[in-house]
Amino acid sequence: MSVHLQHDLDDLHKSLLSMCASAEEMIHRAVAQLSVPNVDEARSLMKQDIEIDSLDVRIEDSCLKILALHQPVAIDLRRITTVMKIAGELERVADLAVNISERACGLLDGPEVTVPDRLKDMAELAVNMLHRSIDAYVDLNSQLARDVCAEDDAVDDANRDLIDELLREMSRSPERVEALLHLFSAVRQVERVADHATNIAEDVVYLVEGRIIRHARKLEQHSEESS
Repeated sequence: MSVHLQHDLDDLHKSLLSMCASAEEMIHRAVAQLSVPNVDEARSLMKQDIEIDSLDVRIEDSCLKILALHQPVAIDLRRITTVMKIAGELERVADLAVNISERACGLLDGPEVTVPDRLKDMAELAVNMLHRSIDAYVDLNSQLARDVCAEDDAVDDANRDLIDELLREMSRSPERVEALLHLFSAVRQVERVADHATNIAEDVVYLVEGRIIRHARKLEQHSEESS
């Protein structure tokens, strides 16, 4: 590897870590608003989301320049493509943070509703998955990444249970439907955070092992059904 390529890769790594820290912070702040909505905090997250968007564009531009100038191969090529994919996932996580914050603020003007403890637990698990997927990238730890992927089912289960619970509550209390819809949307947004954390973890496995495990379980099930 040339000195120039190593320098560019180091700069790329630092930019992605900065994006990771910012996106994770945004999700923490957004989830906190489910219990204590704050309009000013929501506006602050919107501004931070614009910064994330800009960083995403800069990272993609840097990746494309490295590919064009250095024509990397093997692990270096995998690293660059992985950085591009992770940056895209983080940009979507930042969008979700804004969405969650907006849904939380939507609860301010309607009838009082109690945020289910199950939603708080689900949000904590999703945020933890995001944090650990980022750790897996930093440490190049594919086993940690696989552990994160395995936890996605728990969030999916919680998502289904909460949606069912909210639908039942809407039937019992039609006057609170609008407020409950904000919670409904927040649940779906939190579930998507876990999906993006899983995608990042799958990207880490590809980076470290050179194996694509995305959709692996579905493909295995399809193969078994076909045989």
